[in-house]
Amino acid sequence: MSSGASETQKRPNLAAVAALAGVSPSTASLAFSGAGPVSAATKERVFVAAAQLNYAGPDPRAQSLRRGRSGIIGVVMEDRLRDAFRDPINIAMLDGIADETGSSGAALLLLTDTGDERASIASAPMDAVVLIGCGTNLDKVVGVLRQRGMPIVAIEAAPMDGVLAIGLDNRESSSLAARHLRDLGHTSIGVVTLPLEPSRVAGPLRPDWRNDATSEVAIARLTGVGEVYDKFAAFVSSESSIEAGIDAGLVLLGRRDRPTAIIAQSDLLALGVIRAAEQLGLSVPDDLSVVGFDGIRTDSDHDLTTLVQPAVDKGRAAGRAVLEMLDGAAGTAVDFTSEFHRGATTAPPKSVRRVDTRSDGSGPAAVAG
Repeated sequence: MSSGASETQKRPNLAAVAALAGVSPSTASLAFSGAGPVSAATKERVFVAAAQLNYAGPDPRAQSLRRGRSGIIGVVMEDRLRDAFRDPINIAMLDGIADETGSSGAALLLLTDTGDERASIASAPMDAVVLIGCGTNLDKVVGVLRQRGMPIVAIEAAPMDGVLAIGLDNRESSSLAARHLRDLGHTSIGVVTLPLEPSRVAGPLRPDWRNDATSEVAIARLTGVGEVYDKFAAFVSSESSIEAGIDAGLVLLGRRDRPTAIIAQSDLLALGVIRAAEQLGLSVPDDLSVVGFDGIRTDSDHDLTTLVQPAVDKGRAAGRAVLEMLDGAAGTAVDFTSEFHRGATTAPPKSVRRVDTRSDGSGPAAVAG
């Protein structure tokens, strides 16, 4: 091969573009970045030279090395990505993060904490990281990132040193939902939980569940129900989905001591429970009361009793905190509160209803006894 052929196969670089345009390499660099006082005519000469040499611009990887920044913010989700994007709450939080960080020019890199991918979290080329609902199984990875001085923000995670927290009142809200059912007269309830640990095995809640549980959200919501009810039947789902809710609902409603109300730790699970009840010929709320958690919009005809959480606002708070920390500030931790929405899926159980006659003689009315 001739030396001329070898030269034509070389990748063009900024120095070659600068030489062809008759400017210095630094001027050519400023023309591409738009960060300096370069005249329109000079920029045009640089871009024409780049086109002639088939030069696409400075390699962003080299720029990142010079700046000491990648321009990337990592977002770690505890679900597999294909499952994470089925949950409207995850989408809403990502929207919030993107809303805040997009103006800075930062890109989002989506990662998961499942399987062998945990190693990729520690080695990912990112300047900061947001953990969404991740469990305590990531403690070692978080420790590595913290040693590097990387800003870390966690949404609804267990408290960790050096990690800024964006919180939600999961325990208090779940306790509120349980009190609502208790006040209606329900004494026998069931609970459908989110996955409690990384294996995501579905099944009845074990008595020793706390030994292996790593999901802060599921733990807090279970704890809130336990503050109101000493005993309840519970089923652990494999994911937050309508299908998983159907499976859990069929198990709980197939018990000999069938509960008169079920608290689901997500609206998707709650809608699945309602479908399971319908399959069994049960009416909601006449035969079964159902409470969800999230406040998502669905195509269901049911006005679900639920806890409405500010998912987008949580994401925005996390995005703002990351940008503050990248600028050298401490970052602002925020705790959010869910709003109880009493819909049409809860009512007193039949066992505490009685027919009363109105004093004005207008006829019978079902009232709580």
